[in-house]
Amino acid sequence: MKLGFFTMPIHPLHRPLAETLQEDREFCLIAEKLGFCEGFFGEHITDGAETITSSLIFIAWLLNETSTIKLGSGTINLPNQHPARVAGEVAMLDHMAEGRYLMGISPGGLLSDAEVFGNLDKDRTEMFVEAIDHVLAIWSEEPPYKRVGKHWTITTERTNIPALGQGAIHKPYQRPHPPIVVTAVAPFSKGVTEAAIRGWDPISANFLLPVWVKTHWPKYVEGCEKGGRPADPANWRVAKSIFVADDLATARRYATEPGSPYYAYYNSLATKLVGNGRANLFKRDQSAPDSSVTVESVLADLVIWGTPDKVADELAAFEDEIGEFGTLLYAGHDWADRGLAIRSLELMAEKVMPAVNAGRRSAAAE
Repeated sequence: MKLGFFTMPIHPLHRPLAETLQEDREFCLIAEKLGFCEGFFGEHITDGAETITSSLIFIAWLLNETSTIKLGSGTINLPNQHPARVAGEVAMLDHMAEGRYLMGISPGGLLSDAEVFGNLDKDRTEMFVEAIDHVLAIWSEEPPYKRVGKHWTITTERTNIPALGQGAIHKPYQRPHPPIVVTAVAPFSKGVTEAAIRGWDPISANFLLPVWVKTHWPKYVEGCEKGGRPADPANWRVAKSIFVADDLATARRYATEPGSPYYAYYNSLATKLVGNGRANLFKRDQSAPDSSVTVESVLADLVIWGTPDKVADELAAFEDEIGEFGTLLYAGHDWADRGLAIRSLELMAEKVMPAVNAGRRSAAAE
């Protein structure tokens, strides 16, 4: 199992933006030094807590300070941007990254972003599909472009000057395009199947109960079969909120108590999702009332915390429950205590993952 990370991120509203951006940058730099293979950054425009407004800009900031870790958009929220701009900016970033960019895409889940961009009452899934179809066509076709869609029309027919390069959008460094991944946030996600048909791979979100994460693999297999390719567990990424400490009391306090960054994270996230009609994500019994979803119940169900041995055992049990997957994405959380946050990353890379993979090898040898 490989180790990467996924950060939205969510920070307390009182913290200065410049400070939290530097913290998220340092998170990535430390992760690379510890051997994390990849990292994804979310983007949100209209949220004071979710502070990265452009995953592409943030990745560009990190490229010259990193050399091995692959960096991904987690995600580009396609209905909120013009497809031609996405095609051009991703192509440029991909050349800057020289093969270290992963293209995470989605319809976007923050309703205030949808409102500010004028698509709150539109079919954003339809917009998402049209947008990525435009982007992929731009990368596969030669100018002048002539694409007419329901939501966007893209053309350079009237202004194309081939001899000067005017009217052309650059193609990516990775051909035919960067690897495309989609974040799955719904149980039995049809989007996972549609993505797999097209050759894309899934990330299962860290705020899904294991019983719902488990439903993504059959949907991925279904899509791979329809797309005529093998369904390889190595291509399945699963995000998880984890905190590791040298002693159990510290781990419990930092991961579960009110005022802790994990408590604040799930208070923010669960409040938004329940308010958006997505309380089902946190309920094993779908007939249970939404009032049954509390921050305490969500933390108990979704956060793995403890000493390295306890965390390794619980991750092994988690994989036993959902099935084999290829990359564990450690979910980024605010560094309320910088020392403890960095220590958790160190223990995760140096103690937990070796134990998890040793257990895997032992099980395979039996």
